Amino acid sequence: MEPDASSSRSPRSVVFIGLVALAIAMGIGRFAFTPMMPLMVRDGSLDAVTGTEWATANYVGYLLGAISASWFARSPRQGLQVGLVGVAATTLAMALGNASLPWVGMALRGSAGVFSAWVLVCASSWCLPELARRQSTSMGGWIYTGVGLGIAATGVLTWLGGVQAAAVLWVELGLLATVGAVDVMRRLPRQPVDVVAGVAGVPRPPAPPVASGNLGVVLCYSAFGFGYIIPATFLPTMARQLVSDPLMFGLTWPIFGMAAVLSVAFAAHRLHGWSRRKVWAIAQGVMAVGTLLPLLQPALWVLAASAVLVGGTFMVTTMAGLQLARERMPAHPTPLLARMTTGFAAGQIAGPLLVRLIGDTRIAGWDALSLASAAAGLLLAITSIWLWREGIASASNAGS
Repeated sequence: MEPDASSSRSPRSVVFIGLVALAIAMGIGRFAFTPMMPLMVRDGSLDAVTGTEWATANYVGYLLGAISASWFARSPRQGLQVGLVGVAATTLAMALGNASLPWVGMALRGSAGVFSAWVLVCASSWCLPELARRQSTSMGGWIYTGVGLGIAATGVLTWLGGVQAAAVLWVELGLLATVGAVDVMRRLPRQPVDVVAGVAGVPRPPAPPVASGNLGVVLCYSAFGFGYIIPATFLPTMARQLVSDPLMFGLTWPIFGMAAVLSVAFAAHRLHGWSRRKVWAIAQGVMAVGTLLPLLQPALWVLAASAVLVGGTFMVTTMAGLQLARERMPAHPTPLLARMTTGFAAGQIAGPLLVRLIGDTRIAGWDALSLASAAAGLLLAITSIWLWREGIASASNAGS
């Protein structure tokens, strides 16, 4: 039997592969449209209604990608490669998207969502076991700094390049994604032998089912998807309503990304010995505060604070949740990772849909965005408390 070609990779190399992959998939494939939407509206190539539909298409695509990610359960490396190529291609093609061809933009954003979900699930499924084999599990958290780095890089590019046409920025983002994808695929080890069966031709064992005891974890991760998506979708748009200068309203997204980078780096360095469930509970609770902040006062400093609190916790929550899935199903985490990502995707679809359903209706003086933010903050707070109490109960059972 041939040796596993991945065994020569150092833990840092594995982390770098995952970090860059997530920066491309999430920072560009998933979240580039957030700072790009107000610029496209400014250029007249998009209107707010069509933009919302395109954003929803990306969420639906992400849901479909999460559901179908189990296709790559036995070959996450392949799913990682396909997803990265897809993100780069759909980002470049977005330069053609405009309101006169709404179905083109919708199809591209939906496809980007599918590819992004594949990369997130497959990068986690490949990198975390590789680190575990090298006795470097504590380094797993560093992979998720890639999401914040990708968001920050996208935010800075659209912030400083906001004077350019949106179509030009889409090409620049697509080229950035292409360079990153090529680099990741060049670094990925070749694995000619079926590493699960060990020998070519030996049937693969069926994937184990996801235990019913993980339902609470899946529901909390779904609530996280619903809770974070309101600020993650609408912060730059809310800022643009206060000031028209892209150097001002565009600043919220780089702040969001840098907060994600610093918080995940801190959690990976200082909190790797903590219970994943407790880290998740704290992060989800802080996110609840950040989601509710814009309800207090319509001011740029409030939106910046919201960006710090939500941006500083959404990737810590992602990291802790996916690492908890790895702890619960160490031999084969992909099914649980896919189910959690599916719930997350469903939650983030529900957020903008709720805003759309409320429409122009006002309740107690609150508009649709305020009502959705209140619902999101409440749900995040409830699930945070549940996670914390379950963490205490788990620690007590382990101690007894």
